[in-house]
Amino acid sequence: MSTTAPAAAGSATHDAGGAGALPTGPVPTAEELAALYAHAAHNYAPLPVVLAHGEGAWVTDTSGRRYLDALAGYSALNFGHRHPRLTAVAHQQLDRLTLVSRAFDHDRFADFTGELAALCGKDAVLPMNTGAEAVETAIKAARRWGYQRKGIAEGAARIVVAAGNFHGRTTTIVSFSTDPDARGGYGPYTPGFDVVGYGDLAALEAAITDDTCAVLLEPIQGEGGVIIPPEGYLHGVRDVCDRRGVLLVADEIQSGLGRTGRTFACEHEGVVPDLYILGKALGGGVIPLSAIVADREVMDVFTPGSHGSTFGGNPLACAVGTEVVRMLTEGTWQPRAAALGARLETGLSALPEGLLDGWRVRGLWAGLDVAGGRTGRQVCEALLARGVLAKDTHGSTIRLAPPLVITEDEVDLLVATLAEALTD
Repeated sequence: MSTTAPAAAGSATHDAGGAGALPTGPVPTAEELAALYAHAAHNYAPLPVVLAHGEGAWVTDTSGRRYLDALAGYSALNFGHRHPRLTAVAHQQLDRLTLVSRAFDHDRFADFTGELAALCGKDAVLPMNTGAEAVETAIKAARRWGYQRKGIAEGAARIVVAAGNFHGRTTTIVSFSTDPDARGGYGPYTPGFDVVGYGDLAALEAAITDDTCAVLLEPIQGEGGVIIPPEGYLHGVRDVCDRRGVLLVADEIQSGLGRTGRTFACEHEGVVPDLYILGKALGGGVIPLSAIVADREVMDVFTPGSHGSTFGGNPLACAVGTEVVRMLTEGTWQPRAAALGARLETGLSALPEGLLDGWRVRGLWAGLDVAGGRTGRQVCEALLARGVLAKDTHGSTIRLAPPLVITEDEVDLLVATLAEALTD
């Protein structure tokens, strides 16, 4: 993609409906929403909006009301809704081949794995589907590496993780969550994890024993509220892992692939982990796609039959994923996210005092702590009424993660609308 194409993709939707105008048309009634979820499990409490169309940084609901998407599918939509390069390769692949299972090879697999490995500077890729599957795969890789390479006694391997983490919702992953909503009621829990404070390097090193095979961290804790660790922390973790002979596993599912202004958030401290965990934006907002990426010394602990997935690495996902990797390899998205993130941070700095208790920005990713006793949900509802979609977390915090196709004018619109919602 040329350096002008990302801006053009955003501005096309910006011009299409007049950014800044309040949504028009009827909002869904309580009865309509109840009918929508009549046969659905109640594991989500979404904002009262029913979306039907998306393009770039904008979405439209069933009544024709338009919204600026400032969440981007928790970073799954880094390149916006229906990016033309991604939908084009998806359409082409749909007409050729979609699934063969890993019982056979297909002609899109080598390009995807080879180009993703090169983007990461690693040797090998193991594709899966969801982020949680990739985290589970990384845990299995780390444990097996501990037994086969480090000599840990079978069944004794331990992994150090951080408090406030969010790595997914499988039984094993919630076993080391510190979020009572994610964890409560799902025991008995999987053993083998040691939780330390995020950003506490001394506690992390103290938790490492001869049976520790890995440290598993988010370089920035997304679900926690875009929590950025102290400067030098990731570099210190890398040093500890090297000295103590354990793997550094970086969960870059939300923070990676251009979101923070770099290809990977670890790059902000010049850190290269032993194993990357990727997902969300890897599928371009088109199809679920995740992967772990590592050198052969780690990856080759897997042998035929020891791990697998029917859908992992399917032709459709590989086609889209390869285009995502090529877009990132061209190098225009990372500086774009950095520049627009700086504009977002400047706008937040200019907000009147007393609206926020604090905020954190890294690239086009921000966590805002709402002041005045209001909940993040209340602010997100006020934003919704003004045509902006965002998501709350942990009570009084909201997250902003607009697609990287957003324009400067739309960033300014986002900040102005936020100011209105916070003073409502």
